[in-house]
Amino acid sequence: MKNLIIRTITGVAFVAIMVFGILHSPASFATLFTIITVLSVWEFTGIVNQRPDVSVNRFITTVAGGCLFVGFFGYSFGISGAGVLFVPWLLSMVYMLVAELYLQRESPLNNWAYAMMSQVYVALPFSLLCLIANPDISANTTTPETQGAATWLVLAIYVLLWLNDSGAYCVGSLLGRHKLFPRISPGKSWEGSIGGGVLCIIVALIASQSLTLMSPVQWVGFALVVVVFGTWGDLIESLLKRQMGIKDSGNILPGHGGMLDRFDSSLLAIPAAVMYLYAVVLI
Repeated sequence: MKNLIIRTITGVAFVAIMVFGILHSPASFATLFTIITVLSVWEFTGIVNQRPDVSVNRFITTVAGGCLFVGFFGYSFGISGAGVLFVPWLLSMVYMLVAELYLQRESPLNNWAYAMMSQVYVALPFSLLCLIANPDISANTTTPETQGAATWLVLAIYVLLWLNDSGAYCVGSLLGRHKLFPRISPGKSWEGSIGGGVLCIIVALIASQSLTLMSPVQWVGFALVVVVFGTWGDLIESLLKRQMGIKDSGNILPGHGGMLDRFDSSLLAIPAAVMYLYAVVLI
């Protein structure tokens, strides 16, 4: 009961912070996801550094991840001279490559690989949210009366992921018989995944009636993309944790584990959503 109360309080606070940060203003959006990016990269590098043959500089990779997000934000939101914001990130990447020439570590290739993975797997997806929140695509996916509402698409990604998790858990608990990926995540079932997807499609159709950012058909496609790639993102993080022999990625969120435990699905869903949205515009 105590654990349930802690999980509930943490979950409610988490959702409230996410909704406020995404919708309130560009400043709150930037602050929220800069913090999320920094904490997630720090957590990821801490996990991979548990391997005896890996030694990634946590501070530099974390700062680099934050710079990448800020650079994307500045570029997407039209901040003057935003290109300069990418310079610290580029310098960090060059430093981590060159440093291995002098540090004489056992496995420089592993260090390079995991350092770059921290940027591509963790920092880049969060940075791509800036392209959804205030991109050129906004003018094409919104009507004049809904201009500036593109941040709702960012929130929609997370709402769909939350609903998919909840629907998959409920349906899977009641009807789950056929395992989805028993080697990686024994608890997930095909029935649960289908149930979560159906719930997201229904919610997407409802959202299309009030949020005219996209047509009903486009909303359904958007929901399917988020659900499918979100499920893969969840499984990828499960594979990472299984490889490292850990249960949770961290303990920063009481009762919910670490940052990667909460954002694992979005790390693959965000890039897929960006590609989908730009494809919709081009069509």
